[in-house]
Amino acid sequence: MIAGETDRPLIVQSDGSLLIDVHNPGFEGCREAIAPFAELEKSPEHIHTYRITPLSLWNAASAGIEKDEVLDRLERWTRFPVPDNVRFLIGDTIERFGKLILRPSESPDTLLLTVEDSTIRAELAGQKSLERYLIPTEDAFIIRLVDRGTVKQALIKLGYPVKDEAPLTKGDPLPISFREKSLSGYSFVVRDYQKEAAKALYGDGKAGSGFGTIVLPCGSGKTIVGMEVMRLMQTNTLILTTNVAAVHQWIDELLDKTSLTEEQIGEYTGDRKLICPVTVGTYQILTWRPDKEADFPHFDLLRKYKWGLIIYDEVHLLPAPVFRVTAEIQALRRVGLTATLVREDGREDDVFSLVGPKRYDVPWRELEQKGWIAEAHCHEIRVPLPDSLKIGYAVADKRGKYRIASENPVKIEITKELISNHTDDHILIIGQYLNQLKEIAAAISAPLITGKTPNKEREEIYGSFREGKTRVIVVSKVANFAIDLPDANVAIQVSGTFGSRQEEAQRLGRILRPKERGSTFYSLVSRYTTEEEFAANRQKFLTEQGYKYQIELWEVD
Repeated sequence: MIAGETDRPLIVQSDGSLLIDVHNPGFEGCREAIAPFAELEKSPEHIHTYRITPLSLWNAASAGIEKDEVLDRLERWTRFPVPDNVRFLIGDTIERFGKLILRPSESPDTLLLTVEDSTIRAELAGQKSLERYLIPTEDAFIIRLVDRGTVKQALIKLGYPVKDEAPLTKGDPLPISFREKSLSGYSFVVRDYQKEAAKALYGDGKAGSGFGTIVLPCGSGKTIVGMEVMRLMQTNTLILTTNVAAVHQWIDELLDKTSLTEEQIGEYTGDRKLICPVTVGTYQILTWRPDKEADFPHFDLLRKYKWGLIIYDEVHLLPAPVFRVTAEIQALRRVGLTATLVREDGREDDVFSLVGPKRYDVPWRELEQKGWIAEAHCHEIRVPLPDSLKIGYAVADKRGKYRIASENPVKIEITKELISNHTDDHILIIGQYLNQLKEIAAAISAPLITGKTPNKEREEIYGSFREGKTRVIVVSKVANFAIDLPDANVAIQVSGTFGSRQEEAQRLGRILRPKERGSTFYSLVSRYTTEEEFAANRQKFLTEQGYKYQIELWEVD
């Protein structure tokens, strides 16, 4: 493709992929046109790849985009005719949304699943997996209120997304507004894209709105979006996040930027269990139980208080047991916040069914270009494996090979050298294996945070880092998620969780808060080992988002 030869930068391929020429003058308009119904897969320098999937089309349909509009947009921008099979896929998939509608019934304990198409109705009636949940009537099914989520999960797996128009419960009212100036002394304004995201979720306040998922890059202020949703809804709110440090950050942000008082905000964790009009808790405490056969005792937190809104922070990490209880709280307004809908367990359709469709998305690079998140430079540094480890590596199984390569002691010397090259920077050293992290922390005399570090000590270390008293900290995977360290601008990844793209994105996100200087992300990889293979997969998400990795070969004396 030659840039500038036409204002039609798009090629629609028969496998559902969409290729866009970045250098074409029509690129921006085309990207904006297709983003609501296609998922971005890759965005390197020259050609961006999107893909049309059932989930992306159902997300579009839930936002009111019909098949003719999808086809019109493709035909406006494509250089060649849209393949017939893609036309069929779009029409058949979008038309499935709205075939099954969930509505209130005459009983407060049940709902009505209306299915006007008699063929689909017969198909569902014959499904053994749905037999216990669906009570057939003349042209619909009655389902129990508590089975609302379970049925939606099962139906989307059959290719029938449910349009949920059953009314949502209003929680107790809670007045909340933003401060013009934060308690920390800074002028505070909600950014335009944060307002747009919250408004897209809130909708018109009628049936079918007030729930869904918002996808924004790390460092772009998803917490602010959550608080803007709270301001729009003005109701009691339960916030669930990944760890105690994230709980305290949410509480600090709410006190700093909103009219809420300390008496109105409760913490529900292993340390404290205080329920208030706004309660912030962890997924871990919610899914704790004495043994595998026992009930989840803390699920009552979700059932017995009159919430009007639930915020799922890092919704892509929503644990499977929470899916189970989510089925019982489908009547609540809810928002999922995430930087990526990639789930390593492949349960993205569960997020669609139980939390809600994607309501807002904006690419990482778009916010970077506007200065809302920091420009990032990514380096993969390949280091040699010492001769003393090569025989042990050769005879180990695949998991053993990966661990030997990950814990390569040469990485300690490389880490020291990188730190000496960044004397004015705030540095996070991140890894997977605790023995390795302990060795590094001892070698550079830096504090170490792991899952075993008491919460009080963690927060003291984070606080010292934020205040500039500590310039380098070593952290395990507990720092992958929901940790606000705005001054961090260098991350050195010494080991990771095999090929997790999600983890790579989250770790880069630790250093993407906007700042005067750019951010640098280093990933240390043992050369000629399986770690190179896993590193390639880990990079995939970031290179797809448009970040370039510079590969460097380092030797040691």
